[in-house]
Amino acid sequence: MDSSFNHEASLFDSQPVKSDIPIEDGSLCLWHPLLPPEQADMLFTQLTKTLQWQQDSMAIAGKQVLIPRLQAWYGDAGSQYSYSGIALEPLPWTAELLTIKNTLEAITQQPFNSVLANYYRDGNDSVAWHQDNEPELGHNPVIASLSLGETRQFQLRHLNGNYPTVKLNLPHNALLLMSGSTQQYWLHQIPKTKKVVGPRINLTFRFIKH
Repeated sequence: MDSSFNHEASLFDSQPVKSDIPIEDGSLCLWHPLLPPEQADMLFTQLTKTLQWQQDSMAIAGKQVLIPRLQAWYGDAGSQYSYSGIALEPLPWTAELLTIKNTLEAITQQPFNSVLANYYRDGNDSVAWHQDNEPELGHNPVIASLSLGETRQFQLRHLNGNYPTVKLNLPHNALLLMSGSTQQYWLHQIPKTKKVVGPRINLTFRFIKH
């Protein structure tokens, strides 16, 4: 591990600037840039190499199909998580992930005890429309989503269809916080793209109710 990596409780020297993104029936906030550039670059490199990435499968029309991305689940003991028939047991926190968790808790003033890491290798990797509304996340969960690497478009669609799709190009070193009733009323996705894009890591920090 690079000895210059900062494993202090927080990675920022001053409070990053927060921007509110207005939506109906929910709350979105964006911080960019979140971390000092050299720390964000180092984190991307380290996480690419050190997280225990795997390609899980899910049942579609009675067949097991590989999900179009790699993922890894880390967290406190007992923070099991399931979605779309995929059951995830938490791996122990790495030093990098624990440092990021402490940083995000300090910025957002929200507790987190787990993180779903997604690795999008290129434009063919994606995540389909969904809500983070599993029972173990509780009512109105707070999701802190940190993007590292290539810019990808993040889209949100209201369930009643009366509002335009929200499209956010999330760049390297950006934190998006979804809170309030966002997961009740909005679906979100990362669509595939035909553009030539490099890899992206997305870390979605959550709080699992025991």
